[in-house]
Amino acid sequence: MISPYGAFISYQVNVDAQGNNIVGDAANEPSIAVDPTDGNKMTIGWRQFNSVQSDFRQGGWGFTTDAGVTWTFPGILENNVFRSDPVLDSDETGNFSYLSLRETFFDDIWRSINGGSSWTRLSFGDVSGGDKQWFTIDRTNGTGHGFQYQLWSTSGNNWGGRQFSRSTDDGATWMSPIFLPNSPVWGTLDVDSNGNLFIGGAANFSSPFWCLRSSNAQNPAVTPTFDQVTQVNLGGDLVFGDTINPGGLAGQVFLAVDRSGGPTNNNVYMVASVQPTGFNTGTDVMFVRSTDGGVTFSAPHRINDDPINHNKWHWFGTLAVAPNGRIDSVWLDSRNAANNTDSQLFYSFSTDGGVTWAPNVAVSAAFTPFEGWPVQNKIGDYITIVSDNTGGDVAYPATYNFNPTRGEHEQDVYFVRVSPSGGPTPTPTATATATATPTATATATTTPSTTPTATPRPTPTPRSQPTPRPRPTPGPRP
Repeated sequence: MISPYGAFISYQVNVDAQGNNIVGDAANEPSIAVDPTDGNKMTIGWRQFNSVQSDFRQGGWGFTTDAGVTWTFPGILENNVFRSDPVLDSDETGNFSYLSLRETFFDDIWRSINGGSSWTRLSFGDVSGGDKQWFTIDRTNGTGHGFQYQLWSTSGNNWGGRQFSRSTDDGATWMSPIFLPNSPVWGTLDVDSNGNLFIGGAANFSSPFWCLRSSNAQNPAVTPTFDQVTQVNLGGDLVFGDTINPGGLAGQVFLAVDRSGGPTNNNVYMVASVQPTGFNTGTDVMFVRSTDGGVTFSAPHRINDDPINHNKWHWFGTLAVAPNGRIDSVWLDSRNAANNTDSQLFYSFSTDGGVTWAPNVAVSAAFTPFEGWPVQNKIGDYITIVSDNTGGDVAYPATYNFNPTRGEHEQDVYFVRVSPSGGPTPTPTATATATATPTATATATTTPSTTPTATPRPTPTPRSQPTPRPRPTPGPRP
């Protein structure tokens, strides 16, 4: 499936050897990693269900060498091994890492040194992990260079509530897990240019939100401590098991740090799709910024710019920061749907550290999130984006392919390139260059359809080298 929408084109990732859709499977919860030395090389991992009639999922992955126009799906990490919650990242030289949760609620790290075409397992044994684990790699030049940091939930946890660990050898071995202040869950991590580690997440599986800092996690001689703990207001709560995604989250917390070296260097950003305080339906993509190293945060800013309507869902919100400091955010959005659930991928960006955001742009056709469920009644729990100086590479699930045998659409994983220009982007350069604030280009007028028309593949442009509301605690969901 190749799905054009205005100036944007989404390419299916989980395809067979001939590049065709695999009928009867399901793929969701994608995580993308991009080689920072060669943007043509990317890999995406996802939860692969070989049959929608089964809840058994494995660690699927695909890779591309032509900037996402064609994808190869070689298979899974391990045959007949239950795996979930894939999270991928890249180091500064283009080596990819794949963090994968096993059915036991322990996880392991895999590495690829050939652009994602093959993987080698690095960690062995039950040494780290828990439900909804996430990790990051320190790409700075300090003492923590190459360290990996990982956190996970307090639910589906084999460590008595301990939920953080560190690896100083690229993920092969991990220190004994430790507790985190206020037990934030469903969050992510990042490292600033000074090697300080930041963690963002939600307490109580909903709110309040917290930003934690460790300034000594980069010191291999000590057990990390968290010397700064800041409560953050995102204007609402995370939601689990709500209308738009009955078996999963409407989104989790994403934290990213600016390492541009410019005027916004070391700004800390957090974004989440939250249900606004005082309401019981709908979500908005809310953003906050810290300009003082996480000591204080701004008031929450609503990125989705449609008129407020609490029947609408702006879900799976995520963000990434480009090397030149631009912030990109994407999410799924039901604003144009009469049924309030059919969704499109939307995009916005900021070039002034999140003070202002460009007008929202739809970058995909509409699809129903309620078909192709593989026993679990959800389409995953998150989407991901990686940004460079001219745009962002996005992995997201959608249901464009129709399966006539089942009489419904299938869940598949797609790649799309987004950018402020709204079309093909210039070749990224190694040196960040400051630019004037661009204006989002409106997409061409189109009529979205649930089954987009296939189009010839174009030749890719190479890219260079407040008080929480009571909610039941969700059970483990690998």
